Amino acid sequence: MSLSYTSSPLESWVSNWYLKMNIYKPSDISIHKICKTYRIFYSQKPLPSYSKQNGNFKIISVDSRLSIEKQREVAFHELCHILRHAGMQGMMPEAFRELQERDARHFTKYASIPYHMISDIDLDNPNVIEQMSSTFKVSQELCVDRLLQVKKKTFQSRRTFHGYIS
Repeated sequence: MSLSYTSSPLESWVSNWYLKMNIYKPSDISIHKICKTYRIFYSQKPLPSYSKQNGNFKIISVDSRLSIEKQREVAFHELCHILRHAGMQGMMPEAFRELQERDARHFTKYASIPYHMISDIDLDNPNVIEQMSSTFKVSQELCVDRLLQVKKKTFQSRRTFHGYIS
């Protein structure tokens, strides 16, 4: 990865969180192990996905009718709600609920394809999307979003850096 890339605070938080759990490479990422570490009951059922926390009881239930890749993405989305959010979304102001959903979408990208693991990928490879999807076990759509995000931030950093030189 280009040295001009600067991770966001949430990206850094996710990478540091993974490193503390000894998650160094894509094959180390296991939603089951993460849930076990945080004492979160994890299930897959043919019902809409959700997460719930009531005191020490925490559950993530993922819709088993989704593709394996989408199940993984949904699991990370719901995990974000348990780790980073409080309150019942149905009872909070819409703007706050939207903020939590935005945070969960970003968390999903960063937890699925963490910053500290991207450097091993040739981002200029014409098959990079397929490679990322296979390596990280997520949908190609998520890989495209994450790759565009990385390239955009890298480009912005270069533009800012070159602006100081000229």
